[in-house]
Amino acid sequence: MSRLSVVIAAGLMAASLATSPLTSALAQTPISPRFNADPSVHVFNDRVYVYATDDASNSGTYWDSTSWRLYVSDNLKDWTDKGAFASVTLFGWARPDAKAWAPGAAFRNGRYYFYAPVGGDKIGVAVADQPEGPFHDALGVPLIDKARDANAGDEPIDPHIFIDDDGQAYMTFGTRVPKIVRLKADMVTLDGPIENLTITGFPETDGKKAYGEAPYIHKHGNLYYFTFSTGWPGQIVYATASQASGPYVYQGVVLDYLSISTNHQAIVDFGGHSWLFYHDNLLPGGGSHRRSITFQEMTYGPEGQIRQVVLPPKP
Repeated sequence: MSRLSVVIAAGLMAASLATSPLTSALAQTPISPRFNADPSVHVFNDRVYVYATDDASNSGTYWDSTSWRLYVSDNLKDWTDKGAFASVTLFGWARPDAKAWAPGAAFRNGRYYFYAPVGGDKIGVAVADQPEGPFHDALGVPLIDKARDANAGDEPIDPHIFIDDDGQAYMTFGTRVPKIVRLKADMVTLDGPIENLTITGFPETDGKKAYGEAPYIHKHGNLYYFTFSTGWPGQIVYATASQASGPYVYQGVVLDYLSISTNHQAIVDFGGHSWLFYHDNLLPGGGSHRRSITFQEMTYGPEGQIRQVVLPPKP
């Protein structure tokens, strides 16, 4: 059993906590026979919705897909492919050949919001009355535009939406430097400047434990958790804070390196368990740009630490 020194942010006492990796009983089974990646996972109306990028429609040599795909399940066993519910052509301001990067989604005000990174330099937002759409452009212009907005970062991609207990909505996004910005209650208007999200406590002896991409916030108990990928290739690691906006303190590894160049995670509670969704090389002909979404159960220790998920052998 390893020892993880866990520093709980914002005044909670530091403690040395024994942790043991979770050995999951679930096989690494793709949710679809079609290549897909970058899961944005949500429970809407007691069903699990996975909004994803479509690896099957790219060239396989680099990322050049222009559409997003949706998968739905009532039980995490049987999955329905709802098809390419949106593409970059949904946004009249986007180039029709612009790349469709890892998306985000949210529900509020009785409507469903889809946050779509387009071309690596803009994020659009679309809205629908049903989680599967049809979606339409909510603004007619990008929500985030690198050329327009101060501190949008090198690549405004990988948006994730989190609404805290007070009803404040946040969007995190970005590569290399994590960005966070408040959203107004309408979910389509920025409510203040784009800020850098602060993470401290990275291991000084491991230069690879830096923020890369895939920012994701969730809450468990009284703690806020910020999970992210450390880069290319990347582990999924996490940090904690006493408020959604941070500052966050690095805690440890959630999922170790896989045999692909990137990873992208989502964490959702369903059926009385917590689930870590991610992508891996699982189907014949797969690789770093033709990946497959799957998931494993994720558990917490007595002080709120995430137990590292250890994967079973691939089929």
